[in-house]
Amino acid sequence: MKAVHFGAGNIGRGFVGLLLHDAGYEVVFADVNAELIDALRQTPSYDVHEVGDGGGVRTVTGYRAINSASSASELIAEIQTADVVTTAVGPNILKFVAPVIARALALRDPGLAPLAVMACENAINATDLLKTEVQASVGPEEWDAITPRAIFANTAVDRIVPGQDPSAGIDVTVETFSEWVIESAPFGDAPPNIPGATFVDALGPYIERKLFTVNTGHATAAYYGFAAGIGKISDALADDGVAHAVRRVLEETSALLVAKHGIDEEVQRAYREKILLRFANPHLPDTVQRVGRQPLRKLSRNERFIGPAAELAERGIGHTALLDAVGKALGFDVADDEQSSEMRSMLEKLDPQTFVERVTGLAPAHPLFDELVPIVAASRG
Repeated sequence: MKAVHFGAGNIGRGFVGLLLHDAGYEVVFADVNAELIDALRQTPSYDVHEVGDGGGVRTVTGYRAINSASSASELIAEIQTADVVTTAVGPNILKFVAPVIARALALRDPGLAPLAVMACENAINATDLLKTEVQASVGPEEWDAITPRAIFANTAVDRIVPGQDPSAGIDVTVETFSEWVIESAPFGDAPPNIPGATFVDALGPYIERKLFTVNTGHATAAYYGFAAGIGKISDALADDGVAHAVRRVLEETSALLVAKHGIDEEVQRAYREKILLRFANPHLPDTVQRVGRQPLRKLSRNERFIGPAAELAERGIGHTALLDAVGKALGFDVADDEQSSEMRSMLEKLDPQTFVERVTGLAPAHPLFDELVPIVAASRG
């Protein structure tokens, strides 16, 4: 079995690539980072260091690596005969991956089993987005021809992979916990053989549970930690004020998940407590600056703050803690983060109402809109 994975970064090597390797796939990493690809080519194995309770070292071998910027033809040939294609490149990069997948599908032998395509991104239904981009890159007739040659399935992925020590080379440090949930319906009775993944009938609750608990909580810890002058995420969770703020936010998002998806309240409480322990893991060298980067994306309509706050407002359920977290996010000021600098510029140049519309995607008639305007106004300083 062969899997082509787009994105040879820390998540690709330390999570998706690892699980595919453990499932028996020959993993072909594809990335535009020439230095990283060269390092993978020159090294027969790399280690994944899992830190925390039950941690250990797992070794990945038997992989190959392709520079997707300079060796597109080679990459297309690999996808033509692959069983699985996965991504961990970021939602905004999927549009650049899509044409390569489309060209490979056009050349793929129709007699082969359909290619399983799964985008493993921190976004809701990222594979749907990838499928849309693949379709947009070909004409209607070609799309009709290649559609039977691939199965696109959404996934929810969860593993904390912090920034790495520059001296680690291609080795990766990760937390012990990981979860890869894949919707089963697109595959019918023949899902891919990935023992480390969980196949479910309804993915929506898993995606939002992860996004609105793990991602919302992580970002909240980062923004409150940054405001308190704390450098590491684990140190931020050791601060009573930050920990209290994160817990309040997650209690609100839990209320939404229970109300919307019918998740058992006690089950969600246990999940929330597990997440808080994961954030506090002192063995993870994660920083508030890394976790808080790209604040504009994190404040967009369907992301980790505005998404749950908007739905809570629509349902008439309390969301004060989420609003407070938005205020902290607006104070994130890191010079080497492009979106942080852009956010500062927008706060200076735009009136609060325009800022809320452009950044959050909310219309003025939305019940959350008027609550956000004074928070933005106060952040302009």
